[in-house]
Amino acid sequence: MALEDAKHMVDHAFTREDLRGLSYENTFGGALSFARRRYSKDLRGVDLAITGVPFDQAVTNRPGTRLGPRAIREASSLQSPDAPYGWGYDPLSEFAIVDYGDLAFDYANIPAFPQALKSHIGGILAAGAGSITLGGDHYISFPILQAYVEKFGPVCLLQFDAHTDTWADDDMARVDHGTMFYKAVKMGLIDVEHSVQVGIRTDNSDTLGVNIIDAREVHLAGPVETARKIKGILGDRQTYVTFDIDGLDPAFAPGTGTPVWGGLTSAQASIILRDLAGINMLGGDVVEVSPPFDTSGATAIAGAHVAMELICLWGWTRRT
Repeated sequence: MALEDAKHMVDHAFTREDLRGLSYENTFGGALSFARRRYSKDLRGVDLAITGVPFDQAVTNRPGTRLGPRAIREASSLQSPDAPYGWGYDPLSEFAIVDYGDLAFDYANIPAFPQALKSHIGGILAAGAGSITLGGDHYISFPILQAYVEKFGPVCLLQFDAHTDTWADDDMARVDHGTMFYKAVKMGLIDVEHSVQVGIRTDNSDTLGVNIIDAREVHLAGPVETARKIKGILGDRQTYVTFDIDGLDPAFAPGTGTPVWGGLTSAQASIILRDLAGINMLGGDVVEVSPPFDTSGATAIAGAHVAMELICLWGWTRRT
């Protein structure tokens, strides 16, 4: 049936009428949305909204992540005809998922950006949907966290990253992608005792009590044991998942602003994410994909796969 469908499907991001089901549109053509979901600003009946935040004014090294959402959407077309491998269920068919498009903001008014993003995510949550966000630099997780905490109360943070992003910064108005989780801890947004940072391989003398599973430990213990340890820390507590693509080694994700050697392999990341099935995930994001430094497209492909795994994780405990 897929071949027959492919003969008449075109621009499925706009022409599809249903919010569920796979898309067999030619992967090499057509209008791009995440996994060929329908573009919609109507959240009635929507379970999960995929949204982009093309913002990179908080970077400390190489820019370009403002182009990340577009690149991730393009890469995701490779996955749109197939159910996600290894999960045993198809969230694209079981849940009403839309591409909610990108956040609209004034790129020249940086002080107004955090509230604009918080309100954007808050609107999705108020409609009863969850969100998976495509970044954008990692600062975007801070206003997103604020929106989630405003609705659900403090959450556990599960962060995949080369950096802790908890360097001290008591100026809450500063927009910096290396200090936002310091601020989140100080503001009481995060349940520190039950939060986990995975893949860390840069020095930070004060991690504020967050549990660290550094890259070396992942390599030595293996991804299955790593996932078991993460689940033991999180328990059944409400959790927000953020995946900085530089958590992967530059061999697997070169297109990012602050690459660090010795990171996770894409295979390790995929096993960890799948073995986390059952965590109480409220929402998530994938950030720091920088297409100007991604000459082969490998980083965008990795970002699209991570986003799909996050969808699967989100849906696992909501299956009927």
